[in-house]
Amino acid sequence: MIVEKNFLSKIKEFGLNTYESKLWAALLSRGVSTAGELSDIADVPRSRSYDVLESLEKKGFVIMKLGKPIKYIAVSPNEVIERVKKDIKKEANQKEKQLEELNKSKVMEELTELYDQGINMIDPTELAGSIKGRENVYEHMKMLIKKAEKEIHIMSSEKGLKRKTKNLSRFLKKAKKKGVRINISGPVSDKNQKIIDKLESIGNLNIKNKNEGRFLIVDNKEMLFMVTDDSAVHPSYDIGIWINSPYFVNTLVRAFDIK
Repeated sequence: MIVEKNFLSKIKEFGLNTYESKLWAALLSRGVSTAGELSDIADVPRSRSYDVLESLEKKGFVIMKLGKPIKYIAVSPNEVIERVKKDIKKEANQKEKQLEELNKSKVMEELTELYDQGINMIDPTELAGSIKGRENVYEHMKMLIKKAEKEIHIMSSEKGLKRKTKNLSRFLKKAKKKGVRINISGPVSDKNQKIIDKLESIGNLNIKNKNEGRFLIVDNKEMLFMVTDDSAVHPSYDIGIWINSPYFVNTLVRAFDIK
């Protein structure tokens, strides 16, 4: 049986390797078959076919038929999809539980201590970097907002304010509950009254007629500023520059008269 590479690559999305994909496809075409027959059809070495079929059986893709010679029965692709979804959810829940336990463990305290020691030894000029892609930029913003202790300054474009309301509201609200002062600046039109209401419930909203920039400042220490116009660049190519330098950030805060 000749199976196109493109078709095999799609089968691999079920979480199978090359041999597993070939043998499962071969069994689906036969319904019931022996390991030897499947090996010949799928062009998989006989020395590997039993191990691979055993792996498929454990994953729920095939059933071993009782009797001799040993034969295998294909499981319906629709049934397989449901089993794979169930396994993925189970694995994700287990990993989430492990991470939660790790987050409360002494190992996490030791890792954090190591990180703090390392950061204190780094030259300030090294605490800067570029972040590519709007999704990655927002993830970094979330991290900075969670670290905030005193104040957060946000300046954005009109479309950017709408995105930030959607992506950052939950984190800004948590920061506000901690006592962090939040200032948000940017142009807002009458069309975005809902956004204005949401932003005003989060922090001090300073509406400006003209966009003066796109940046986030946290505690006058760290800053993430965008170097491109969000209306002229694809989200995948949006670029942010992150700087951790109290001296530099304070200079900009004074220069922009940010309050």
